[in-house]
Amino acid sequence: MRRFHHGPAEPVGPAHTRLGDRLLARGLSSALARPAAQQPRWPDPERASAVVELLHRAEPIVAPHETARLSDRLASVARGEAFLLQGGDCAETFADNTGPHLRANLRVLLQMAGALADAAGLPVVKVARMAGQYAKPRSNAMDELGLPVYRGDIVNSPEPTVAARTPDPHRMLRAHTHAARAMDLVRTLCAGGVVEPHRNLVCSLPVGARHAGQESCAMDGGGATLPTEVYVSHEMLLLDYERAGLWVDTSGPEPRLSSGLAHFLWIGERTRQLDGAHIALAELLSNPIGLKIGPGVTPEQAVDYVRRLDPQGTPGRLTLVSRMGHGRVRDALPPIVEKVTASGHQVIWQCDPMHGNTRTSSSGYKTRHFDHVVDEIAGFFEVHRQLGTHPGGIHVEVTGEDVTECLGGPSDIAEADLPARYRTACDPRLNAEQSVEVAFSVAQMLRGQRARTIQERSR
Repeated sequence: MRRFHHGPAEPVGPAHTRLGDRLLARGLSSALARPAAQQPRWPDPERASAVVELLHRAEPIVAPHETARLSDRLASVARGEAFLLQGGDCAETFADNTGPHLRANLRVLLQMAGALADAAGLPVVKVARMAGQYAKPRSNAMDELGLPVYRGDIVNSPEPTVAARTPDPHRMLRAHTHAARAMDLVRTLCAGGVVEPHRNLVCSLPVGARHAGQESCAMDGGGATLPTEVYVSHEMLLLDYERAGLWVDTSGPEPRLSSGLAHFLWIGERTRQLDGAHIALAELLSNPIGLKIGPGVTPEQAVDYVRRLDPQGTPGRLTLVSRMGHGRVRDALPPIVEKVTASGHQVIWQCDPMHGNTRTSSSGYKTRHFDHVVDEIAGFFEVHRQLGTHPGGIHVEVTGEDVTECLGGPSDIAEADLPARYRTACDPRLNAEQSVEVAFSVAQMLRGQRARTIQERSR
């Protein structure tokens, strides 16, 4: 993989390499010329361009061989041979990019993965919302105070002043520095087994005691720490940042663009316009891509997305992340799954049970109820069981810290409890105990699916 020259300089190398780079540059220029939703208005565009050029000279955060390995793992998920667990903070912040916070989030991800792996008898591919999840889409351009809305630490600051909320392109440099440090820590922790075996971690929680009879807690961790694979992901939202991290990937039959900023990128519900810049940019990438789809997506539109983002029909290249809401998933999802399956593409079906179940409490806190989260996952599994397709994964906003942001769960958090430890920068996250309880619930669904599969094969 080599640096992508998106400026006027003529790339060096053989004629076919120069031609490939010119075609990629032309494709990128065309993609970025399209309408782009959810972008900040930089007060000084020239200053923003200078920052993009500085970012372009920075070393990539992820390595190409890591991204290629994730693509292989995701192909297994698409074939029904593995399960995808994706989770982490709704929005990372510079202040929380600390060793203790990153360790806590990685720990809870591994706790969840341990419960899932033991139940399913399948490998669990672990992808963290980490090392780049600094930008957030917003419903309105202004907040209730009349200030520009907070769009994540990569753009502006949450403090309620005009100066703090003014988009500052230099924050992209800070985001890259923080992301690189986080990725370094992920590699270090994963090489050493993070902290301790996942079974011991699960069983140390109160929720572990309630599930003591399950394999995750019944089996002895053995005391040894083993290396583990954790990949990083973020929403491909802020295009000035994303375009600065592009490299040329020559490992395939033809040159493609590869993001050096994350292993996995996804496009959100608010930026998935078929004629928009985000979809057009994703078409150029060799990275695996996710796409959030809500109940407003028609089966025909879903097939259009699949054909655009997976033109070669590569298993696991595209992950369709349904975010329907617990009351709509059983009706809205089946026709989409049927239509996409009939197209012959092997996509990953992943459930985001968080965003379709967000509401505002009577005290004004944005929240979600644990029961609604579990019910949407249950509906997701029911749909795939009825259609004979693989429920490939879940995508959840979680933290390893003891926050009070989502209602219900093992500790039965009530609305009156929300102010106690409500710390999210944007949307509410499941705390460590709620997260592991969700994993045990999904584990039971996977165990049931495995038993039915074995029964059908024995007939």
